[in-house]
Amino acid sequence: MDAMWGVYDFLSTDDMWMYVAGAVVVIWMAVWFYLDSMEVDRINEKYVFVTGCDSGFGNMLCKRLDRKGFRVLAGCLTEKGADDLKRATGPYLKTCLLDITSTESIQKAFEWTKKEVGDKGLWGIVNNAGRSLPMGPSEWMTIDDYQSTLKVNMIGCIEMTINFLPLIKQARGRIVNVASVLGRVAANGGGYCISKFGVESFSDTLRRDIHYFGIKVCIIEPGFFKTQVTSLDPIERELTRLWNNLTPEVRASYGEKYLDKYIKMQRLIMNAVCDADLSKVTNCMEHALTSAYPRTRYSAGWDAKFVWIPLSYMPSCVVDIGLKLVLPRPAKSV
Repeated sequence: MDAMWGVYDFLSTDDMWMYVAGAVVVIWMAVWFYLDSMEVDRINEKYVFVTGCDSGFGNMLCKRLDRKGFRVLAGCLTEKGADDLKRATGPYLKTCLLDITSTESIQKAFEWTKKEVGDKGLWGIVNNAGRSLPMGPSEWMTIDDYQSTLKVNMIGCIEMTINFLPLIKQARGRIVNVASVLGRVAANGGGYCISKFGVESFSDTLRRDIHYFGIKVCIIEPGFFKTQVTSLDPIERELTRLWNNLTPEVRASYGEKYLDKYIKMQRLIMNAVCDADLSKVTNCMEHALTSAYPRTRYSAGWDAKFVWIPLSYMPSCVVDIGLKLVLPRPAKSV
């Protein structure tokens, strides 16, 4: 009897809390997976507006949502993009021309959407449209270079959301904003990282402001994928343009071989990390629209999960050292 009580005492003091903690973790994971798998109903009655649908993530997402039964409203920058998308999808997908840098274009898209959705409201808006260029050393940029990117990636996202918010409130729907892992780690100069940090901040404050209305705000944080945004030819053309616009004094401070070294570094990074499977991103977007309990943040891609997101929690000096090892050294650096 004393031996049994001894075993009991041993388990109670050394093992019991470990077993309890393990049970809690297992139950929590089971509940999480169950809730994560639950979907909203009556998808065929729900309208979703997607921006930037000429190509890339937006184009693929529209096709997926159309096959799933959503009433898709696709904002395309060009008539060719709109026509190509309509030919590849069913009769319920509709397109409109949309330039998110134009207030007039956004307002026209809103009025068109308002007529399309009627009393049902807008279940979801996916702010996917974006641009990455120009991108490079900060000193090479002009204020116009910064503004050209910020107007699309950040101001356009904000203006679209604010204009369409009444329709989303009507449906108690979803706002899905596409940020980036570079909205967590600023690895490049230019407006891209700044704009994606802005999208992160806007999404966080918006989520906290409007959750009372039953609206979910989700952030997609893709890693590097093979799209027009990461295409090497435009990146190299923009770097060459920026370099050629520098004064002779600034070029001399970097050294005549710096541009070639920088371009080679970009090629190495893009070829090494860019993922061709765009469905990793569109899966996240689709889940944000269809899940009964969507996540606040979605990290898409192996590099996002295992490189950029962990790196964002590191001390700044660690990130600085890592980037210093990758980027070429200017000729006249200290």
